[in-house]
Amino acid sequence: MNKTFAVLPALALGIAAVATAQTAAKIGIIHVQNAILSTKDGQKAANELQARFAPKKAELDKKQAAIAALQDQYRKGAATMSDDAKTKLTRDIDSNTKSLNRETEDAQAELDQEQGKVMQDLGQKLMAVLDKYAKDNGFAVILDVSNPQTPVLWASNTVDITNEIVTLYDKANAGGAGATSAAPAPKPAGTPAAAQPAARPLAAPPAAAPAPKKK
Repeated sequence: MNKTFAVLPALALGIAAVATAQTAAKIGIIHVQNAILSTKDGQKAANELQARFAPKKAELDKKQAAIAALQDQYRKGAATMSDDAKTKLTRDIDSNTKSLNRETEDAQAELDQEQGKVMQDLGQKLMAVLDKYAKDNGFAVILDVSNPQTPVLWASNTVDITNEIVTLYDKANAGGAGATSAAPAPKPAGTPAAAQPAARPLAAPPAAAPAPKKK
């Protein structure tokens, strides 16, 4: 009996110690994508990509406007045009739209690839800064809440270290990119939202005009 009662308090103390250790564990969150894009290197890279793909975007916008003009011509003249004229116009719209779709997909794929390279390169540098910061400040866990798969439903802004990491990154890489005119990403709210796509479509291809009804 005495041995039994002597063991129980020891077990209780052990459980309490584990609970205390778990409570004291320092946990932080970071929006890695926002952090990368908020650094001076990230802003510089974003501006360079935008300038590089601006001519292609202008070209796609011009082709999209031309298709829209053909669609408008079809709508306005459908009641008076001959069947042959409507058929030819419809074919032109369909052909131009397919061409625009292919060019847009190709340009988007190239942009995604280039953005991926940037994110990977800057991400490795950011992780080096994050690793040192976590060790120096005694963090047990840091979660990337820019990843929609992260099982975090809510987190206080007081544990968000995104801004601190951006500041430390810029200090550690001061010899790289200079300041740019791009505005930094806004500080996320307490509840992490799902990550946004890295790239937006360069142009939204218009729908083809409806084919004329056969008589």
